[in-house]
Amino acid sequence: MADFRFGDYEFSRRRNNYATAFGFLAIGLGLGALAALLVTPKTGRQVRKEVRRRYEDARDAVGGFGDRATDIWERRQEWADAARRKAEPVARRFRRG
Repeated sequence: MADFRFGDYEFSRRRNNYATAFGFLAIGLGLGALAALLVTPKTGRQVRKEVRRRYEDARDAVGGFGDRATDIWERRQEWADAARRKAEPVARRFRRG
């Protein structure tokens, strides 16, 4: 595979390309959002109100995601035990032959 070099960054030797791509995507999205805010035909007050509203919506969505992740994390042991109980009869059959 060819090495594409840009400064000290070597694309082919980098193991975690997905994290890098996600980082560049996040930067691009942020710059795009900033550019959209700068060229909008709205007044400053309207833009600030909309930005505040979207920020609060995003914060609520992330908070909700965190709560769901916490619930899943707490219930993981219950799910593992249930799966183990369901798989035990099959495992016994395979052990017998």
